[in-house]
Amino acid sequence: MKHMKILITGGSGLLGGKVAELAQARGDEVFSGYAHNAPGFGKAVEFNLLDGPGISETIMRIKPEVIIHSAALTDVDRCERERELAYKINVEGMRIVSEASKRAGSFLIYISTDYIFDGIRGMYKEGDDRHPLNYYGLTKLLGEEFCDGCIARSCVIYGSRPSSGKVNFALWIINSLRSNQPIDVVTDQFITPTLNSNLAAMVLEAGERHLDGTYHLTGASRISRYDFARTVARMLDLDLSLISPCRMEDMKWAAERPKDSSLDTSKAAKNLKEKPLSIEEAMQRLKRE
Repeated sequence: MKHMKILITGGSGLLGGKVAELAQARGDEVFSGYAHNAPGFGKAVEFNLLDGPGISETIMRIKPEVIIHSAALTDVDRCERERELAYKINVEGMRIVSEASKRAGSFLIYISTDYIFDGIRGMYKEGDDRHPLNYYGLTKLLGEEFCDGCIARSCVIYGSRPSSGKVNFALWIINSLRSNQPIDVVTDQFITPTLNSNLAAMVLEAGERHLDGTYHLTGASRISRYDFARTVARMLDLDLSLISPCRMEDMKWAAERPKDSSLDTSKAAKNLKEKPLSIEEAMQRLKRE
């Protein structure tokens, strides 16, 4: 195993925090960028995507071999309401990271999203046409255009709580059911949910091997959000009767969501040693974590 000097933007987030944890455990020199919440792993460095000169200075000072750019404004409805802010963070921020990465001689991995697709048919492959339905998806698509390293698209990342304290979809399910709180979950939105530790390991492998191009690094199982919630409850012996079905049209979302943004992972499964996990495999790993 080759040890690397790695800069992770969003180092206190659900993915970035797990990448930092795994990289530190294997002996890499890890720099964890953060804007608000100090990361739990790696050397903490301030990294605000609204501070262009600060971004460039940090990258040029560290000169990492690999940059994993996971920081973004990911609140889909907020991106719809605050488009100028979303553009500055997700597009302009990515442009500056990319330019500084080239000057520093770093290999850049950009974490993108299933929301660049319109969700009409699902199980999208890397080369399929991209038609985002919402502004968040558009900003992430525009960000892809600046990446000449590895574009890693993922979908509904979940896992153990990051140092930022943000609750992801699976944790929301678990916390609600453990508190005997009924929840409504949509039956008509299909995803390929992704365990953060599985994704982190795939991303680290992509960085170590300098894998160019686009990869769908996500879970291997296509499933509705409702059935995913029931699977989580079943695997953890929680009360399934607390989960009620609803439809996407019942949700009061500011931004339109794709109905089926599931991603085909056959390219990743063929090319990576760390394989995309099925939901059953991922839940077993999550229970151990």
